[in-house]
Amino acid sequence: MNLGFFTMPIHPLDKDWRLSLKEDREAFLLADELGLTEAYVGEHVTDKAENITSCIAFIAWIAAATKQIRLGTGTINMPNTHPAAVAASMAMLDHMLDGRLIFGISPGGLLSDAELFGNLDANRNEMFLEAINQVLDIWAGEPPYNFNGKYWNISTQKTLIEDIGQGFIARPLQRPHPPIVVTAVAPFSKGVTEAAARGWDPISANFLMPAWVKSHWPRYVEGCERGGRAAEPANWRVAKSVFVAKDAATAKAYATDPDGPYVYYYRSLFTKLKRNGRIELFKTRRDQPDDEVTLEMICDKLIIYGTPESVADQVLAFQDEVGKFGTLLYAGKDWKDPELGRQSMIMMAEKVMPRVNAGILKQSNAAE
Repeated sequence: MNLGFFTMPIHPLDKDWRLSLKEDREAFLLADELGLTEAYVGEHVTDKAENITSCIAFIAWIAAATKQIRLGTGTINMPNTHPAAVAASMAMLDHMLDGRLIFGISPGGLLSDAELFGNLDANRNEMFLEAINQVLDIWAGEPPYNFNGKYWNISTQKTLIEDIGQGFIARPLQRPHPPIVVTAVAPFSKGVTEAAARGWDPISANFLMPAWVKSHWPRYVEGCERGGRAAEPANWRVAKSVFVAKDAATAKAYATDPDGPYVYYYRSLFTKLKRNGRIELFKTRRDQPDDEVTLEMICDKLIIYGTPESVADQVLAFQDEVGKFGTLLYAGKDWKDPELGRQSMIMMAEKVMPRVNAGILKQSNAAE
């Protein structure tokens, strides 16, 4: 099992934006130093807590300071941006990263962003598909392009000057394009099937109950079969909220503190999803009454915390519950206590994952 990093950081509303950005940057650089394989950052334009407004800008900021880690958009919310702008920006970013870019995409989930960009009442899934298709067509095509869609038209027909390069949209370094991943945020996600059929891979969100994470694998297999490729567990990424401390008391105190960053994270998400009619994501069964879904229950089910030994055992138990996957994405949180935040990532990489992989190897040998 590889270790990666995924953050759509939810910071305190009154925290200095410069400080939160600095700490988010430090987390990515630490992930690179620790040998994590990949790291993703989300974007939201209209959220004071989730305050990274452009994942492209953030990745560009840290690109030259990282050495080996693959960096991913987590995600580009496709309906909110012109496909040509996405194609050009991602192409440049892939070159800045010397081919270390992962292209994470979604229809976008923050409704205030959708309202801002005028697509609150639109079919955003339809917009998403048109947008990504046009991006891929741009990268595969030649100017003047001449793509006509329901939502966007793309052409440089009237202004193309080939001999000086005017009217061309850049291609990424990776051909035909960077690896594409999609976030899976719904139980039994049909989007996972459609993505897998096109050669894309899923990231299961860290705010889904284990039963719903488990439901993504059969959907992925179905899509891979349709696309004529093998369904490899190595290509399935699962995000998880984890806190590691040197002693159990510190781990419990920080992870369960009502004013701490872990409970704050889920309080914010619970409020949004409940208000938006998506409380089912936090249910342990589909017929569970809404009033049984509490913040305490959510945190108890979704946060793994403890000493390195305990966390390793919990990660192995989680994999036994949901099925084998290739990369555990450590979900970033606000660094209310920067030292505890850093040490948790360090212990996750240096102490937890070796134990996890030794346990996986032991299980594999026992099964043979």
